[in-house]
This record gives sequence, structure tokens and C-alpha cells, in this order.
Amino acid sequence: MAALGVVGLAVTGLAASDNPLLVPSDLPFGYPRFDLVRDEHFRSAYAQGMLENLREVDAIAGNPAEPTFENTVVALERAGQLLDGVDRVFDGLNGTNTNRELQAIEKEMAPRLAAHADAVRLNPRLFARIDALHARRAELALDSESARLLERCHTDFVRAGAKLGEAEQAKLRALNAELATLQTSFSQNVLKEANAAAVLVETRAELEGWGEDAIVAAAAAAKAAGHEGQFLIRIVNTTGQPALGQLANRALRERIHRASVARGSIGGEFDNRAAVAAIARLRAERALLLGYANHAAFALADQTARTADAVNGLLARLAPAAVANARREAGDIQKLMSAETPGSLLEPWDWAFYSEKVRAGRYAFDEDQLRPYFEANRVLVDGVFYAATRLYGITFKERTDLPRYHPDTRTFEVCDVDGSAMALLIVDWYARPSKRGGAWANAYVSQSGLLGTRPVIGNHLNIPKPAAGEPTLMTFDEVNTAFHEFGHNLHQIFSAVRYPRFSGTSVPRDFVEFPSQVNEMWMDWPEVLSHYAKHHRTGEPIPAELVAKVEAAAKFNQGFATTEYLAASLLDQTWHQVTAAQVPAADGVVAFEAAALQRAGVDFAAVPPRYRSTYFSHIFANSYSAGYYAYLWSEVLDADTVEWFKRNGGLTRTNGDRLRGMVLSRGGSGEPMDLYRAFRGAEPDIRPLLERRGLQTDRN
Repeated sequence: MAALGVVGLAVTGLAASDNPLLVPSDLPFGYPRFDLVRDEHFRSAYAQGMLENLREVDAIAGNPAEPTFENTVVALERAGQLLDGVDRVFDGLNGTNTNRELQAIEKEMAPRLAAHADAVRLNPRLFARIDALHARRAELALDSESARLLERCHTDFVRAGAKLGEAEQAKLRALNAELATLQTSFSQNVLKEANAAAVLVETRAELEGWGEDAIVAAAAAAKAAGHEGQFLIRIVNTTGQPALGQLANRALRERIHRASVARGSIGGEFDNRAAVAAIARLRAERALLLGYANHAAFALADQTARTADAVNGLLARLAPAAVANARREAGDIQKLMSAETPGSLLEPWDWAFYSEKVRAGRYAFDEDQLRPYFEANRVLVDGVFYAATRLYGITFKERTDLPRYHPDTRTFEVCDVDGSAMALLIVDWYARPSKRGGAWANAYVSQSGLLGTRPVIGNHLNIPKPAAGEPTLMTFDEVNTAFHEFGHNLHQIFSAVRYPRFSGTSVPRDFVEFPSQVNEMWMDWPEVLSHYAKHHRTGEPIPAELVAKVEAAAKFNQGFATTEYLAASLLDQTWHQVTAAQVPAADGVVAFEAAALQRAGVDFAAVPPRYRSTYFSHIFANSYSAGYYAYLWSEVLDADTVEWFKRNGGLTRTNGDRLRGMVLSRGGSGEPMDLYRAFRGAEPDIRPLLERRGLQTDRN
């Protein structure tokens, strides 16, 4: 059993004293020694971490004493700290500043880490102890968090296959190892294909309409890629590309769109169709082995939604109204296009450009007018941090004395109301070819009363870096994303749980987005907006009339936004609600996707899914498989909570302390919906979400 976890990984190389990953960091809160860690440290650190963890597990499983909560479940919570620390640093660096060596290590370690996890979860002696405790849980007189830990621990092991027979467990191990390899390949292909798909433009004249700072950044990117004098437009994660809203050159817009949607599906070394099909098939096989009809049934059983029927019901309820709204929006765009260019027909690469024109005509503003008021440092310090100070009383102090893994990062000490340090926050907002796309929050160290640890966390965006000396001006969406990701950080910062299993964002996927989405509300809250939205040159506050126009246009283009999201969510569910036999071959992936969209009634050519299958990292590389619906599910709670804040005084310490104490500090230590109901004082109401997205219908 133990040998399986570390097969082929002899603990060789540097001595522990020479490998900073094998000794506790001497920096505050265990902040990683980014100045000392080298790529070559990871293999030996992983090997040592797995070996140490297996020894810990064997000691727990082989304990001659009768199983108790302390000597089994709590002991297991204490185990694996070295491996966990190594893995967090590796994941952090590989996601933010990767290279060929780190990618090679990732590919090598993925199946071995999967095998190691199986070696722990499928240890029969260990599970026998947990199972025995679970059987007499009513007799143990545990406090609520401990009782929940025992329940969750038992569930985790059962879901991992602990009750299967030896033959079934052997098959499960093989499936998990193969899935780990495929998911890693998928993820790496997405990053490589995004870089390879970047669109090279020869002349500045072709970039008519694009912002000057974007043009300068594209010129710098082209120069770095060996194309001095030209312009390189990088492809971001989503189907829609930011440049499409400004570029007047329709042929160039089409090039960019086609480069985006073709990712991973046109052959070549980064083609992901075979990986998509294989991952879907293997997940279906694994679900059946574990006693579930399909992967969605398996994944959702551990979420607040519980069943695929519940998810399907929400998506089906909203799709018709969303598509109807999108078609009305398309009609408005087509009228404008026909007036400007008779005979032209709306295509996907036209939507962003012409919808901005429609917005400008209807509300007398376009989003580019906002950017001069959204300078990045002001957004962070006078916006994101300021709102948190007003709401929770916490303060922030930059720490320039701590090492950085990249020159573009900044680190802040987060202090509680009494001035005591409570977390360290790494802010990493600039895009670079070595960084994965999108935005996310991560934890290098999580809070735990048991382990005596405090959070060391990251906040990551992908904003184009301007030329030296130029200000970083953010888009409306980028500012919104900054507030969103910091909502995740608040969940981490305020965590006050005993057990690591429940720390911070360790909650179901369809609940974890609730705190992050709620935090978005402060972006345009009057007291906050006026504090940070100031012209980067003059310092003048954003004009009240411009703010009024933004508010008036709040529901503009919501048909498009909701439809593209629903299309991606429905794709996710379709891939994961099929049996292994129903999964297509690699050459049938695109057709499978098209058929799924058609059946769901969201096959509107002008509005493609937010992600197509071959670059849908959320579900094929990360932990959102059968879970992309979570953003909408959480938004029901978010929209309802926003209305609660509005009725109860908004940005006040009383409200902030209530959210902190009843939700954010609890992490996963309570049943998520019980925490929500206690905070809200009522069941969630879907009507605020329908109002926000313009989806009210007679059926609602």
C-alpha cells in the first residue's frame, strides 16, 4: 500500500537543510521562501512529503489502542502537513509563473499524487477505525464542529471508494491515475494553445478604435515574441475576447474570434478533443463504480444542490427567458448594423462591438469612458481595501520586506480591528505568458486553530501590463473581478475554525461563490465608488452623471451574458450526465457539443457558450466538473443578500460583523444553507436574481 504512493520516487537529491520546502519557513505565518525555492527542489520535496504522510497514516491505522476521535480523526487532520505545504507552493508557482520544468514536474506528479491519495483513502485499517467511530457517533458527545468533521471524514472516505472490494479499488486507482494525467495535459494544452493562438497584426491602422494603452501593450507583447514593429493580441480564457468591443476592423474581429473558438479543436499538438472525451468517459466509469448513475450524480451529491434534477431545473427555468432577451438584443444590434452597412448580418464577432454602439446610443456612454477612473492601485487600496475596512474594520499594510515570486506582485499584511496581524495577502494582477488565464484566489497557508496557522493567500487577475511609466487602467469587468476575488480572500482571512478540513473556502462549490459575489456589490456602492473612482491624471471624482448612466444600463446586454453562461453550464451538465457508452469519440466532440446546445434551446449562433469544451478548464482541468452552475446557484443567495444589505443600512460595521461572524468565519464547519438561513433570517428568494438579470416572466 505505502509503496504505491511513492512508486518511482526515491528520496534523493538535496538534504533537508538544503531544500527550503522541507523545513518550516522562518517568515511570518509560514510565508513561503520564494527567494530560496528552485524548480529542482520540488521532486525531492514531493517524495519526502508523500513518504512522511504515509508513515503518519500507517501509524494512525496501526495504533493498537481502540479508535477515538482524537487518535484517529484529529490525528488524520494533523497528518500530511509537509506534503500539503509543498503542493500549495508548487500549485501557486505553476499557476502564476510556470515554465517547462514546472510543467514536466506537474505531469510527472499528477498520477503519483492521485495514487498517493488513494493509498490514504483506500487504507482498509484506517477506514475501519473511522467507520467504527462513525457507527457509534451518537455516543461520542462531540461538539458541533467535531461531529461534522467525523461525518465529513467518513463521507470523504466512502466517496473515495473505501467500501469497494479489492478488485473494484484496483480499477478505481487506475481510473484516478489516468484522469490525473489527462486533466493535467488538458490544462497545459489550454495555456499553450492560448499563447499559440495569439493574433499577430502587422499595422497600427488595423487597430482603429482600440485604446492607446492596449495598443502599447500589444506592441510590447509582439516585441517580446520577436515581432518588433507589429502587434500581438493575446487570447484570454473565455470565448469572448476583450478587444472585440473596440476594434472597428471587422475582418480582424473575425480573426480573433475564430482563433478563440478554435482552441483545442483543430488538430495539432494542443488539440484537446481526445482529452475531453477520455475525461468524460473515465469520470462516468468511476461514478458507476462508486454506485452513481453518472458523474454529475456523484459530484452533486456533495453539493448544496444535491441532485442533477435540481440543477437542471434551475437552468431550464432561466434559459427560455435568457435566450428571448438575447434575441431581442440581437434585433437591436442588427438594426444598427443594417443602418450602417446594408446587407450585413450579425455574427458572433460583431456582438461586443455593436452592442457598445447600442449602449452608447441608448445611454450616452460606453464602458471605455470609465477606464480613466479605474487606476489599479486606487481600485485596490481605495476601493477593495477601503470597503473591507468600512465593513469589517480590518486594515492593510504593504510588506516590501517579504520575498516575491515575480516582480509584479505585492504583499500586504491584513490586520484585525485590534491591530493584530491576521493574514498575509499576495496581490498578482498582471497577465504574462507564464501565468494561467482567468482570475482566482488561492491559499499557501490556511487558517486552523488545531495547527495554529494563519492565512497566507493570493489574489490573481490577468490585466494587461502597460508600458513602463504608464498607469494601469482597468475595465469595468476587471474591477468587478477584483472585488469578486477579494470576496474569496475574505472567506480565507476571517476563517476561525479548528480543523483544516473546514478552513476558509473549504465549502461546496455552489456555496463558495456566495461570499465572492456578495463582495462585488461594493464596487459601485456610492460611498466606495466615490472613494476610488478618480481620474488618474486630474484626481477628479467620477462624474455623477456618468455613474447614473452606468446604473441605468445595469441590465443592458444581460440576455447575452446570461445566455453564454447558461450555455456553458448546460454543456457541463451534458458531458457529466451521460454514461460512458454515450460519450463520443474525439472526432465527435464538436458535434456532441452542438447537439447539447440545441436540445437545451440555447443554440443561438450569435451567442456562443462562454467556454467551449476544448478550453473549458473549469470542468476538464479544475474542480468544477458538473459544477459550473455554481455561480448562478450562489448568485441566488448573493442577489437576495444584496437586497438585505440595502434594507439594513448597507456599508456598516454591524452588517459586516454579522456576515463575518455567521458565514465567513465559519468556513465549512456548518451546513452551508443553515449558515445562510441563520444570517439572512429567511429562505433565499430567487426574485432579486430574476430582477437583476431581467428574467422576470409570468412563470416566475
